[in-house]
Amino acid sequence: MFYVILFALVLAVVFLPGLWVRRVMQRYHTPGDLYPHAGAEVARKLISDLGLDVCVEEGESGLDHYDPTTRTVRLSPENYAGHSLTAVTVAAHEVGHAMQHAGSYAPLMLRTSMARFAMVAEKLGAFALMAMPVVAVLTRSPVSGAAMLAIGIGSIAVGTLVHLVTLPVEWDASFGRALPTLKDGDYLPEQHLPHARKLLTAAALTYVAASLASLLNLYRWIAILRR
Repeated sequence: MFYVILFALVLAVVFLPGLWVRRVMQRYHTPGDLYPHAGAEVARKLISDLGLDVCVEEGESGLDHYDPTTRTVRLSPENYAGHSLTAVTVAAHEVGHAMQHAGSYAPLMLRTSMARFAMVAEKLGAFALMAMPVVAVLTRSPVSGAAMLAIGIGSIAVGTLVHLVTLPVEWDASFGRALPTLKDGDYLPEQHLPHARKLLTAAALTYVAASLASLLNLYRWIAILRR
């Protein structure tokens, strides 16, 4: 019974933040005509006012992000063309990442470098985990299999570290950049700012579920290695 309760608690901790984020984002998508300017227009105005050399493009649905390699803010179709509080606030959050990049914000630069390495490590780790049984059989050595498993776990650990570094980057983009910019520039009416704060909290916590799931996966593989 204890393990059932523990498992339920772990699932709740991993999945509830993501559910809350989606609920908040969806809630403030209506009314859809709240502001005269769409999310993309607000992003471009912020970029212009801040003097940033950054482009704004329409991206894939549900994938709002800033691409530091091309200096591009990509907004999902619903936020790119939307006139809701979610569209405006998410646009400001992504411009917040562009502000970080322009100021060479150390955690963002670290995350960008680590993300490139993590992509290579992930492929190496996947290969190592798939090859582990074959290597163990061919070499007839449990040490070889354990070494391949350790390489696989190492790649997962790198991905987990990227997720953890991402959290303060997202928080700063929301509350160190976007919220002050929205307040000081009068982009939103005063009475809408508390709701924008809730949205910015949701934007900052987007990666929490992924971080927790990654930590859980890492723990699972470490437990396997210790057996």
